[in-house]
Amino acid sequence: MSAKTRVGAQTALPFWLRRFLRQPAGILGFVGVAAVIIVSVLAPVLAPHDPSQQFFDGLTLEGDPLPPGGEFVLGTDLLGRDLLSRLIFGARVSLLVGLVANGAAVLIGAIVGVLAGFLRGRTETVLMRLTDVMTAFPALILAIALAAILGPSLWIVAMVIALVNWVWVARAVHAQVLSLARREFVEAASALGAKPFRTLWRHIVPHLVSTLMVFGTLGISTTVLLEASLSFLGVGVQPPMPSWGGIINESQSYFLTAPWLVFIPGAAILLTSLSFNLLGESLRDALDLAERR
Repeated sequence: MSAKTRVGAQTALPFWLRRFLRQPAGILGFVGVAAVIIVSVLAPVLAPHDPSQQFFDGLTLEGDPLPPGGEFVLGTDLLGRDLLSRLIFGARVSLLVGLVANGAAVLIGAIVGVLAGFLRGRTETVLMRLTDVMTAFPALILAIALAAILGPSLWIVAMVIALVNWVWVARAVHAQVLSLARREFVEAASALGAKPFRTLWRHIVPHLVSTLMVFGTLGISTTVLLEASLSFLGVGVQPPMPSWGGIINESQSYFLTAPWLVFIPGAAILLTSLSFNLLGESLRDALDLAERR
């Protein structure tokens, strides 16, 4: 491809995407997110063993987990199960909870923020005071309480995380809707006789897409950490379903004799959260610059 052709191809891309492609941190985050997605989707193919299978030769003669190497690349856990297989399937759990919980949180927050900012009056007062009440509770403590009451499971964890995370989206969307409602093009549409909800749908909601995209990526990082915390505390995803936080919880007593059981899933949580953070931060910078332009 010639230099002229490359320039033409780059010019055809949206400004925000061209800006994003110039950020090494964003590219690194995108690669990390893509790797997690590929591993999650292809988990049955990539995992060398069944994550729930206990191997007779998966423990030492003393009954301790096997260290990394040999047939078990990352070693085994306290029950003689392949750690690599459990990590691969754990990525599927973390990503599923992250997408479902954060998607629900973004949807709830967007609806609350849009209605409060556009309808104003009593509707705004009620919705934003509800948001204030939810903000007053520490997210982790509220999630632990709800998970303990409703019973820990994959979908309950996703629902609980969504219920404690929507408030930040609602606040950001509410502020942006208030700002957009004063813009000239919105006032002109209203002056020309456009119905309120048509004005909302055609002239305000499209400007919220960039904000929701950023929350959709940055929020997954928080969701992954919160899911791992709940599983670590025993009120998240329950065994035998593998979860990164659950693996760390099960392996606490082997921290000194088998530290890989804690460090490896901890590194997986760290890298996944970092990837979504880098991707979200780079998207925010690119979209903010595009909006100002």
